[in-house]
Amino acid sequence: MGTKRALITGVTGQDGAYLSKLLLDQGYEVHGLLRRSASADVIDARLKWIGVAGKITLHDGNLTDLSGLIRVIQEVRPHEVYNLAAQSFVKSSWQQPLLTGNVTGMGAANMLEAVRIAAPESRFYQASSSEMYGLIQEPIQSETTPFYPRSPYAAAKLYAHWMTVNYRESFGFHASSGILFNHESPLRGIEFVTRKITDGVARIKLGMQDKLALGNLDATRDWGHARDYVKAMWLMLQQDTPDDYVVATGRTTPVREFCELAFAHVGLKMENHVVVDERYLRPAEVDVLHGNPAKAKQKLGWVAETSLEQLVAEMVEADLVRLKRQEHL
Repeated sequence: MGTKRALITGVTGQDGAYLSKLLLDQGYEVHGLLRRSASADVIDARLKWIGVAGKITLHDGNLTDLSGLIRVIQEVRPHEVYNLAAQSFVKSSWQQPLLTGNVTGMGAANMLEAVRIAAPESRFYQASSSEMYGLIQEPIQSETTPFYPRSPYAAAKLYAHWMTVNYRESFGFHASSGILFNHESPLRGIEFVTRKITDGVARIKLGMQDKLALGNLDATRDWGHARDYVKAMWLMLQQDTPDDYVVATGRTTPVREFCELAFAHVGLKMENHVVVDERYLRPAEVDVLHGNPAKAKQKLGWVAETSLEQLVAEMVEADLVRLKRQEHL
């Protein structure tokens, strides 16, 4: 068949960077969809950090522009399409519900439609989210747990998820959804609580600040490493039959404990530095997410390889290195 070609939307994000590296290591030709923005000078910072900038072919495009997506797919002729792009910051989705619906929900439908028109033989991956479970209907969530979204983001992701199922069932698409639980890394955006914690811990350790303001410390999540989770995405598209999979560690931890681990890593105590700020609370909270990855283990042979302790240490160390480097600029 020659070299496999993959197209990744959201290529400049955390998952896009790790997935690009994985696919390049597997010998793929990797193409990415690039949304033009005012921050063009930092847009490929994650790709540079992971060492793949310049090895990926970037194409201008936007999930809200169907004709542009069709053109890119006609040009690339991908064997695999990974739709990772979204307005993915949950808290912002209450301030921008229509934008979130357009990008996160309709954007996925645009991608499916572009693939149907221009490359119907290609295999499609949709980045679904554990946020779709929201007000949890079962204590541990699997592929058969009913959804109950609690944010405009989660509602948009749910539309995208069911559209992916519908294209699979209607048109015989090889389309799979990964219902990914929270996955973090040194490449996580600073607006997400885990990275906010590790960056704050590094700043406090280096004497750059003394306090760290956070929201709900009792929210409980199933946290894994993005590097592990992108492998599950790839494995889904290597299966003979498309399907939907929960990707999770099966371990659940409160924000408070993540925080304690991060402070302990640098020899500090969380209670001396953390303050709760109500501005960071969500209008409707998702209290607990706890995934059951049994199907992914059984069918894909996938298991999370990085422990929470290893993840926290890696993130704190990366932020210490970043901040020390900034100080010397």
